[in-house]
Amino acid sequence: MQFTETKLKGAYVIDLERREDPRGFFARAFCQKEFAAHGLKPIIAQTNVAYNFRKGTMRGMHFQFPPAAETKLVRCPRGAILDIIIDLRPESRSYLHNVAVELNEENGRALYVPERFAHGYQTLRDNTETSYQVGEFYAPEYESGLMHDDPRLGLDWPLSVSVISHKDRKFKLLDEIEPELSRRMTI
Repeated sequence: MQFTETKLKGAYVIDLERREDPRGFFARAFCQKEFAAHGLKPIIAQTNVAYNFRKGTMRGMHFQFPPAAETKLVRCPRGAILDIIIDLRPESRSYLHNVAVELNEENGRALYVPERFAHGYQTLRDNTETSYQVGEFYAPEYESGLMHDDPRLGLDWPLSVSVISHKDRKFKLLDEIEPELSRRMTI
């Protein structure tokens, strides 16, 4: 695997090192030792899959507060997504900055999302599937999110939103929740 740190400290794009032959290719997609060597949390508590029927589907911007803050390793084995993460660590120099990465079935890339980051994506093709390896168990009492179209965040989504969940539509503006967000994300 090839680990490339993004401008957000601790967040990595991970490319496969493909070993090709006439059958196709083989690549390691996860290794605890390699993740630990890069200072990443190599724990997988659960693996989730999301299937999206329509291009333009929006999922996010999700996160869990400490003590249930999650790491995520996100891949798109079918279709394509624009994946965006936001640094929610109040002590970070990149607090509220974001990174966008296209993940698709052709590039085989993964995005490692550290704890105390918001995560969301928009599908770029119909019939898109994503896979998440998550470092913490789902804890609804610590779950929250940000509006995907909050003007203060300035996220640049490529398509009009075709489908979004009722829950994701109800997230509040950052200006309304920032004091609580900052307090609960400080460790």
